[in-house]
Amino acid sequence: MADLKQIQDWNNKFADASPEEILAFFLAEFSEKIALSTSLGLEDQVLTYMVHSIHPGTKIFTLDTGRLFPEAYDLIDRTSRKYKMHIQVYFPDREEVEQMVAEKGINLFYDSIENRKQCCGIRKLKPLARALSELDAWITGLRRDQSVTRNDVNVVEWDELNGLIKINPLIEWNEKNVWDYIHQHNIPFNPLHKKGFASIGCQPCTRAILEGEDIRAGRWWWENPDTKECGLHQK
Repeated sequence: MADLKQIQDWNNKFADASPEEILAFFLAEFSEKIALSTSLGLEDQVLTYMVHSIHPGTKIFTLDTGRLFPEAYDLIDRTSRKYKMHIQVYFPDREEVEQMVAEKGINLFYDSIENRKQCCGIRKLKPLARALSELDAWITGLRRDQSVTRNDVNVVEWDELNGLIKINPLIEWNEKNVWDYIHQHNIPFNPLHKKGFASIGCQPCTRAILEGEDIRAGRWWWENPDTKECGLHQK
């Protein structure tokens, strides 16, 4: 159950803290009951480096939807080898995917927002729920300037959907902060980022962005900006 006063106290305490300070506190506070959820994006690659540096035994996991870019699988391997660690991979339920595709087609997500959210639900939300089921807190790479749907996100939040604390250490960072840290620490990243892919999800739902476009314009580009969330980070 959420202790809203405690969450507010934490947000006040860490209002001017660095991501490393935030992570060090919560990794100690929740011990084996906290994990980093990585989508393999730039922010999560930064957090993987930070978390592994602070507490190497921390659980780090990702979701394999079955529709990822080949470069994503290569990045899982490169990251695991570089830090000599294991990234746990969660998969969707085979029968649910098969039934959905049989009923609505392999690329159902282009037909309606309802279909797209159903696909995200089966391929992302349910595996995430399994990954989080034994945790008290999870760490994410959310930043406020990523999209209009994330403007009011705080360092510490209560995740009502999954029933646990959510920690967002990079919430105040901008894209330059992320790239500077990547280069400073020689952190592996997806080469698609250098080909115009600012935000990378499933292959059929991601495109490169054009000059001047919002950094998440390439995600579900056929939808309006205020619907562009898969449900992983709804409050």
